[in-house]
Amino acid sequence: QAKGSLLEKTTTGWNKYKQECLKMLQESSVDIHCNGTFDQFVCWPYSPPGNVSVPCPSYLPWLENGSVGHVYRVCLDEGIWQTKENSTDIWRDSSECSEKNHFQKNVKEHKLLTTLQLLYTIGYYFSLISLVLALLILSLLSPAGSDWSVTRFYYHSFLFLSSLLMKSFLLTIKNSPMQITTSAFTPGLSSPQIIIICRTAQFFMHYFVGANYFWLLVEGIYLHTLLITVVLSERRLLQTYIVIGWVVPILFVGPWGISRSKLENTGCWGTNEHMGIWWIIRGPMLFSIAVNFVIFLKILRMLISKLKAQQMTFHDYKYRLARSTLVLIPLLGIHEFVFTFITDEQVEGLSRHIRLFIQLTMSSFHGFLVAVLYCFANGEVKAELQKQWSRFLLADPFGCKLCFLGENIKYLRKCSQK
Repeated sequence: QAKGSLLEKTTTGWNKYKQECLKMLQESSVDIHCNGTFDQFVCWPYSPPGNVSVPCPSYLPWLENGSVGHVYRVCLDEGIWQTKENSTDIWRDSSECSEKNHFQKNVKEHKLLTTLQLLYTIGYYFSLISLVLALLILSLLSPAGSDWSVTRFYYHSFLFLSSLLMKSFLLTIKNSPMQITTSAFTPGLSSPQIIIICRTAQFFMHYFVGANYFWLLVEGIYLHTLLITVVLSERRLLQTYIVIGWVVPILFVGPWGISRSKLENTGCWGTNEHMGIWWIIRGPMLFSIAVNFVIFLKILRMLISKLKAQQMTFHDYKYRLARSTLVLIPLLGIHEFVFTFITDEQVEGLSRHIRLFIQLTMSSFHGFLVAVLYCFANGEVKAELQKQWSRFLLADPFGCKLCFLGENIKYLRKCSQK
């Protein structure tokens, strides 16, 4: 997300810089000097003959606060800008403003950030593949005619689906050519349709992020209901949870989209200059994390007390589910609650890199951990798969039941000959 936001922030800064330059040139008096112009990189004022220098443009993302650098041109006595040798292009020296010049002192940090980028990209693809497999497995476990819990099937499936859609949008939008084609660095680019598509994609991305947070909240509430409160009708609970998971996010993502279109309708909606608008969606997500954190503490206290009293039986499916969720909740939500109070501005140097590493790792492997804990390593899922496999073999689809079941070794030769 940082990569896409940085690009949009730079684009927005470029537009602002360009408008200020054009306004300044319109207000300037025109003389026999070299013409003032904006060359798509830096603003050149009307200049007398001689060497001309202007500060590096402020929108460049690699410029540090207080860094000094200039771009150079030469205005000839004839009142025209000096051109390159054997060319009509105007000569310009912008080496002091180059990215290489400013990053050469931070090679190690640049390599670290590149490694982190590779890490979270791998994590996202791991998550996508795992979530697709988990959804396929749960789809094969049809509730009809089996002991499989219908409601729990839907809870896990919706959690997988929201996480899958979220990861898909994060990968396709943030690494999409749309982020490049909306860049204002391309002279003469004017594509309102692409801007609209990009903003719409941003809207749906935030919706699925919110849906993922609230389906995690549903899992926490359901676990709390199983262990602490009286279980009501699960089918009635399913309707309530669907509203929480799929409807509630639109109640805050919708107002956020309207506010952006009215108050901050810039770029692809990837930057947040007015933090009040950003908190329209950030606040409810943090609320869901906080509620899950409270549920986590209550369940943990209950389990510890039962362990001390030696009353806990791990064979009960409720407590096996609790054990899985106690691992799941801190990995998939609680770290966001902690990082809310440990912001980038509060940590520097190595501590900041450690924070970035932990946050990116947990968020990118989010879907993978969900799939493992709720599907691949779930005892009920494995038991149901084994039951379905046994039914498949008993149906004798290949006319060789005894060979597959291994009940009598003497039939092995006959089966192999077939």
